[in-house]
Amino acid sequence: MDPVVVTLVILALAIAAFLSNRVPLGIVAIGVSVALWLTGVLDLQQALAGFGDPSVVFVATLFVVSEALDSTGVTAWAGQFVIGRAGTKRTRLLVVIGALAAVFSAFVSVNGAVAALIPVVVVVAARAGLPPSQLLMPLAFSASAGSMLALTGTPVNIIVSQQAADAGSRPFGFFEFALVGLPLVLGTVVIVVALGRWLLPSRSATALPRDLTAYASTLRRQYALPDDTELIGTRAGVAEVVVAPRSELIGLRLFPGMTTPSGDLVVIAVQRSGEALTGDDAVLQAGDTLLLSGEWEALERNTSGPDVLVVDRIAGLRRSVPLGVGAKRSIAVLAVMVVLLATGIVPPAIAGLIAASALVLLRVLTPVQSYRSISWTTVVLIAGMIPLSTAFVETGAADLAAQGLLDLVGGASPTIALLAVCVLTMVLGQLISNTATVLIVAPIAVVIADALGVSVLPFMMALSVAGAAAFLTPVATPANTMVLDPGAYRFGDYWKLGLPLLVWFLVVAVLYVPLIWPF
Repeated sequence: MDPVVVTLVILALAIAAFLSNRVPLGIVAIGVSVALWLTGVLDLQQALAGFGDPSVVFVATLFVVSEALDSTGVTAWAGQFVIGRAGTKRTRLLVVIGALAAVFSAFVSVNGAVAALIPVVVVVAARAGLPPSQLLMPLAFSASAGSMLALTGTPVNIIVSQQAADAGSRPFGFFEFALVGLPLVLGTVVIVVALGRWLLPSRSATALPRDLTAYASTLRRQYALPDDTELIGTRAGVAEVVVAPRSELIGLRLFPGMTTPSGDLVVIAVQRSGEALTGDDAVLQAGDTLLLSGEWEALERNTSGPDVLVVDRIAGLRRSVPLGVGAKRSIAVLAVMVVLLATGIVPPAIAGLIAASALVLLRVLTPVQSYRSISWTTVVLIAGMIPLSTAFVETGAADLAAQGLLDLVGGASPTIALLAVCVLTMVLGQLISNTATVLIVAPIAVVIADALGVSVLPFMMALSVAGAAAFLTPVATPANTMVLDPGAYRFGDYWKLGLPLLVWFLVVAVLYVPLIWPF
């Protein structure tokens, strides 16, 4: 069978699998690579080349850096410090939330920024007397816009930069994305402030994240502790646990002030059915509640077994502590990585590897934390779909698709061709991963630019902008999904505010981008 036909069939099957939501993204991507090899479209080295691609390595290292900033409380500190001082006026809150989400997403990733800021935004909304639904969708959309402020904002930026270099042009600079990112962020904030009041619902959420800032006060009331009891700090904290059935702790006599059998933790309080255990009653039974104190590492180590059930995840509590242990080292490593990326002294993948390794060597993260922090679904998705882009070029499928698109627009100007590429990307981006979308459309855009005899740079940058405009559904991006329940949103709520934002992104991609990166 013609390799072009085979490649297009594999593409169609991949899109169908993505749309079904029944097959894991990583499995679809691996299936694409394997299918391209089985059908002889690519040899084994080409089919697996994505797993060693520098852009894939760089994306993986960014998850490690993001985890360091989040786990050491840098993100929590910035969110509480900035948003907590924004007052209670709706307009000012939207501006501050939008700006902070944008900056965070440029360095921490869109998903990391939104996940870290949701609890803070919910608390601020309650204090301001606003429904969370008026603030959370703007948070997610602003983070998506902010991903265009720097190379590290999203895997798509890394992909288009590499594609531009592979096409014989040059990669984009680290802060070069800000030339288009700043207008996108400003426009997003203006649209949200101007139209959000009418386009966003006003609903009370049924599922809200816990306000961890009040966690210590809750525990003091629950266990009748003095108001000045220090429960949570940068190096040590507390864990509320329940004695599990068949636990080895059953039958053990414990009372406040004792250490646990490991010697690492101190018992602050013991309760049964909400009542303190004292004297002869202080013999543990299944279902008893313990409040334990100790260093964060000791708490995680001693509560990870089957003997106790943890009420609140210790890792989540630790992240709520502003500027915890390792925060300064995390900030320093991030600064060094940004300098390396901005100056171009080393390739991005090397800068990322240096940063990730430094975080482990400086004991900010353990090797296990580093491995677990990586979103392997994203890594495998990119690595598995890169061979499809290769197949598009090698077989001539990209030429065929590009010619079809040019015939559709009637051989018009580069601006019309760019419009067609962006519309295609935006439509696919609402249905499947924007990373997968860009990997599919990028080789077509490269061929169109070559056929028109123009620079590939405006096409690649516009492709990144179009890929970030996934606003119309809650499943378009993980960030959109994250705010669904806390904001009490419904599926049909997203397009109302998302549509004007999508139009703004399209205008910027088609009309503004060529002014900065001429054809």
